[in-house]
Amino acid sequence: MAQKTKTKQIEKNQFRQMEIDRSAVDEKGRTVELSFSSDEPYERWWGVEILDHEPGSMRVKRLKASGALLMDHNSRDQVGVLEKVWIGDDRKGRAIARFGKSARAEEIWQDVIDGIRKSVSVGYIVHRAVLVEEKEGVETYRIMDWEPFEVSLVSVPADVTVGVGREASDQQRNHSLVIKYDQKEIPMEKETVQPDPAAEAAKIKDITEKARQAEQTRIREITAYGEKFNLRDFAGEAINRGASVDEFRMQVLEKIGKVKPVETTPDIGLSDRQARQFSFVRLLHALSTGRREHAAFEFECSDAVAKQLGKSARGGFVPMDVLRRDLNVTTDAQGGHLVDTNLLAADFITLLRNKMVIAQLGTRMLTGLVGDVAIPGALAGSTAYWVGESTDITTESTQTFRQVALTPKTVGAYSDISRKLLLQSSLDVEMYVRNELATTVALEIDRAAINGSGSSPEPRGILNVVGIGAVVGGTNGKAPTYANIVGLESEVAIDNADVGALAFLTNAKVRGKLRTVFTNATYGEIPVWTDGADGMGRVIGYRAAVSNQVPSTLTKGSSNVCSAIIFGNFADLVIGQWGALDIMVDPITGGLQGTVRVIALQDVDIAVKNAVSFSAMKDALTT
Repeated sequence: MAQKTKTKQIEKNQFRQMEIDRSAVDEKGRTVELSFSSDEPYERWWGVEILDHEPGSMRVKRLKASGALLMDHNSRDQVGVLEKVWIGDDRKGRAIARFGKSARAEEIWQDVIDGIRKSVSVGYIVHRAVLVEEKEGVETYRIMDWEPFEVSLVSVPADVTVGVGREASDQQRNHSLVIKYDQKEIPMEKETVQPDPAAEAAKIKDITEKARQAEQTRIREITAYGEKFNLRDFAGEAINRGASVDEFRMQVLEKIGKVKPVETTPDIGLSDRQARQFSFVRLLHALSTGRREHAAFEFECSDAVAKQLGKSARGGFVPMDVLRRDLNVTTDAQGGHLVDTNLLAADFITLLRNKMVIAQLGTRMLTGLVGDVAIPGALAGSTAYWVGESTDITTESTQTFRQVALTPKTVGAYSDISRKLLLQSSLDVEMYVRNELATTVALEIDRAAINGSGSSPEPRGILNVVGIGAVVGGTNGKAPTYANIVGLESEVAIDNADVGALAFLTNAKVRGKLRTVFTNATYGEIPVWTDGADGMGRVIGYRAAVSNQVPSTLTKGSSNVCSAIIFGNFADLVIGQWGALDIMVDPITGGLQGTVRVIALQDVDIAVKNAVSFSAMKDALTT
């Protein structure tokens, strides 16, 4: 049969979605078996695609060597590794994924366990396709040679009507394939490619090379620690489970007895039923009226916490048992807590985290602490020396360590709630009150973590930490430019701190300004601030969040309306919470309006483990 030559544009990187089977989740081993591909026909804009799953069709060497489990196809957002990859008897591409133990990985792992994160997407490259059918103008191709290069958990599935995952829009490129017609290979005609294929290939190669070098560095440094402290087997286990260097360093220090384990407040021993029975509303109503008998159970719990902590409550303590428990629909057998509305809500600590922007960026939170806490960190790394043949190293190469201290400081935040509302027993009202308390405390912790002065008793926030990187706009402030934003990234990168939960944080004014600043001033086609599929923004590829707690009234020269822009590894920002939540009620201040003022007191401290992990521009003008 005569050979045919056809021209068709096919994107280099393709994406497909599958779903996680929750029964395949191993909570103890932190692993899950994923099905990431199948030979089901998949309609793309250029035709119907069938991934062949015969032996030899899928190139697995790349995934087996350095398989990464990512979030939303973002190479900077790795949450785990692929420990095993194969084609199953059911003709599906399968993998065993193991999640890491970083704050970000833990967050995603919990979502997988809870069935919130279900969608799996595989990114792959098509190397060879065979035209198997052409019917009514629709061509069907069997992909005989394809290569997966990463597996991602995605919050928004790909748009199958265009055939390419939305998450991959910055990776797509056209690609000339060799397609078989009637079992005869015919090279396709070359296409005019935009953007430049060489530049795109170089970009992909650079990302891959950086990931490979980072993994080699991780293995090398963990191995060196294992050798130094005679913990070779322990180091091997850490490498296999994907532990970071910082995580392994902490484990080594604990193992050799140089770090005292963090002491936390124990629960008072409430059962799940009793924890759900505890009512914030009943406690507040009793505090406002002085009738302790109306909340006898709640005050009994508060007294138990007071005995445990060795101090009296200013109002009433809420036990950690309650703060950690889910609030579910229940009916008190004694008729004291009737519920009319079906409502499921997260525990108070999760509510608090969800209200805090910095927590959503990967900040590490330590809850239920007792006493002062010292977090070890590296002050200086080891030094390498050149030596001649048969010559000893004359100077010992050692690492030095420092400690970042956390000391409890009391934060008080209040919210006004009507007296009539506190008379209600609805679960909706209970959740409203919990949300109000979580919001008021979270906003103040957010503000302190971002811009706390550090003058006692206020913690020191990121913007006032000595040693963070600085990008300067102008004498009297300056509108932020693309170069300024890149400069913030570079300030962290030059100190080798551009790893972890990297993100931008600024206020709404700056976000509006960056939507009008473009990466290419000549053509202006791509704004610096774009929107991500996860509800957060994207700035030069990193997650970006907005909080009006980021100041917009900073002074620079003659200007007093400067805003701040922060970039950094938010996993190096640590927030410690001590003891229990102490709730007070002021029935006097709002008495004429029929409201009571609820004051929530919490012992908190904030610390930045490594100043070089952050950079800031403090003179950004938005007008």
